[in-house]
Amino acid sequence: MNMSEKKGKILIIDDNRDILFALKLLLKPLVKVVKTDTDPSNIPVLMNDNDFDVILLDMNFTKDAISGKEGFFWLKKILEIDPDAVVLFITAYGDVEKSVKAIRAGATDFVLKPWQNEKLLATISSALKLRQSKKEVNSLKTRQKALNTIMDEPFAEFIGVSEPMKRVFDTIKKVARTDANVLILGENGTGKELVARALHRNSLRKDEVFVSLDLGAISESLFESELFGHEKGAFTDAKTSRPGRFELAAGGTVFLDEIGNLSLPLQAKLLTVLERREVTRVGSNKPHPIDIRLISATNMPLKKMAVNGEFRQDLLYRINTVEIEIPPLRERKEDIPVLAEHFLDIYSKKYKKSFKKIQQSVIRKLSEYQWPGNVREFQHVFERAVIMSDGPVLNEFDFQLSSHSSSRKGFEFESYNLEEIERGIIEKVLRIHRGNVSKAASELGLTRTSLYRRLEKYGL
Repeated sequence: MNMSEKKGKILIIDDNRDILFALKLLLKPLVKVVKTDTDPSNIPVLMNDNDFDVILLDMNFTKDAISGKEGFFWLKKILEIDPDAVVLFITAYGDVEKSVKAIRAGATDFVLKPWQNEKLLATISSALKLRQSKKEVNSLKTRQKALNTIMDEPFAEFIGVSEPMKRVFDTIKKVARTDANVLILGENGTGKELVARALHRNSLRKDEVFVSLDLGAISESLFESELFGHEKGAFTDAKTSRPGRFELAAGGTVFLDEIGNLSLPLQAKLLTVLERREVTRVGSNKPHPIDIRLISATNMPLKKMAVNGEFRQDLLYRINTVEIEIPPLRERKEDIPVLAEHFLDIYSKKYKKSFKKIQQSVIRKLSEYQWPGNVREFQHVFERAVIMSDGPVLNEFDFQLSSHSSSRKGFEFESYNLEEIERGIIEKVLRIHRGNVSKAASELGLTRTSLYRRLEKYGL
């Protein structure tokens, strides 16, 4: 234990005053608060008045010399008061059978009298760390629950009244309360993560955590560490052990965005984890069981990639029990007036501006535009218009739409091969931005890393 800083609150219950005195003397220099009591019936009152990090509980009191029944009785009471309590049993009559029974009953560990000071301090130090971890997990769950409460609309900011969007909403409602793996398909900027969050918020796991990871922005060398975790010393910078995203999402949902970017070797590793429902941290041989609901997303043609051997067919089967395809904004123009009102309300409040209405000519202009960046581009354009406008009415001059894309009817293609189309779009956007990768990536709705991968793929 670190002697430079006192941490934690410990309660010790034992009918032997000498034991209490010895433990208090040992722990007082190292622990912030040490409370002792000889009567276990005081436990409920003590726990009500204090948030103890660790409770040391005698297994055998004078009424029950060696069976340990009274200790197990009070362990049950403690866990009823605080299910996350960290309890260490103390007994002079310990054996393997009682140890196993104690752990199964909810105790964290088992300490034998007489104890070795160093071993006892190490056990208490581990117990304090466990309690801190439980607090952090509960804090994360509380924040997640609060966010879910704030976003209490069925689909929160996922807006749409068009028939294609109604079909998406209907699928979400049908699938959300199952644990089926879902694959979300759609162009960049269509709102794939919003669909994933809507699935989580409407699921039986809604009070647990939602953990997302952009696979297009993570290097191959960090993939296993990020998803599966690592042990201390597993590689050069691994100064401490760390759980991966799958462990952190225990009981909740994992969202893997841009799953189409995974290389075949990484696809194989992900498939193994999904099949076995367990992860093994980098630098360890010990598997950790996982309980997660998987949602994946991509803008890439996975079925065609599977036929071409670029994406594992067995992994595709595993991740797409249900598919949800989000239509691009140009195919649901009926939603533009609704989106306009939605973002007008959001950004008027954010920038403390008062707008009475949007000119009807603006809606016509926005509806004629083809929105290559979909709702994400629409949102950015609208935010800028609110910032730059000086009058009470938003007019056409407040909106700047890319002239090269005022009608993506102009994006005519000789072929309808998706890869050829993607390559052509990337080439055109790069020319428009004179080779500026950052600007091109922003317009395409990609991360710089994802765009670089595509440039390498197409030899651009």
